[in-house]
Amino acid sequence: MAKVEPLGDEEIEGRLAELPGWSASDGMLRRSYRFTGHLPAAVMVVHIARIQDELDHHADLTLGYHDVTVAVNTHSIGGRITALDFGLARRIEAIAPGHGAR
Repeated sequence: MAKVEPLGDEEIEGRLAELPGWSASDGMLRRSYRFTGHLPAAVMVVHIARIQDELDHHADLTLGYHDVTVAVNTHSIGGRITALDFGLARRIEAIAPGHGAR
């Protein structure tokens, strides 16, 4: 497995341009999604959990009544943003429309 390196600010900004709705703050990639109700939000959390286990890379997920917030960085290198975080973000973006996320 290749060594994971933190991304620089310019690279983070460039990658964020490809992920509308996502931002970087306090050393984490973040995005919140809104739903029409609690059940669709909860189902998306379960789907994200399956992807995280597949990738062996996990985000902090916060489930609200009509929303889900994702915050992720790479703990193994001291909590910095890496390509692994952007890979997870892209996977989450790919499933979000199917759950009615906006």
